[in-house]
Amino acid sequence: NSFCTLLERGMPIQFVLLVNKQGQTRLAQYSSWFSIAERTSLEGEVVRKCLQRKESECNFVEHLQYKLVYRRYASLFFIVGVDNDENELAVLEFIHCLVETFDKYFENVCELDVMFNVEKAHFILEEMMANGAVVETNRMNVLQPLILMDKERK
Repeated sequence: NSFCTLLERGMPIQFVLLVNKQGQTRLAQYSSWFSIAERTSLEGEVVRKCLQRKESECNFVEHLQYKLVYRRYASLFFIVGVDNDENELAVLEFIHCLVETFDKYFENVCELDVMFNVEKAHFILEEMMANGAVVETNRMNVLQPLILMDKERK
């Protein structure tokens, strides 16, 4: 399985963006340091490039030194920037796993869930990846700490 191979060697994910259909970033997480100006510029270019593509076109596109792999789920685009030599299908599988994990926690995730619970969305993403490498894909392992924190708050 190519996804397991990437998991073992560490998929160098440079950034993950969740963007709505209007191009507004709802969540952004970077594995490398970028200044605010660089992030703003990169996000603008990446979002324009992905959102202007037709649904009939493939979900991979090259941009600068990155390969952008994206997928639309309802009103949100999940965009992942990786190194150019990465396996696009493995990245799509990671995106799907992330969406399934969000769905499990938020009970059918939507843009408002991410907007009003951005810290929980970041927590889920941080449980799944570290320093650009996918470290966990088991939904229950990812969600267990969050579920325990939610129980403590009640």
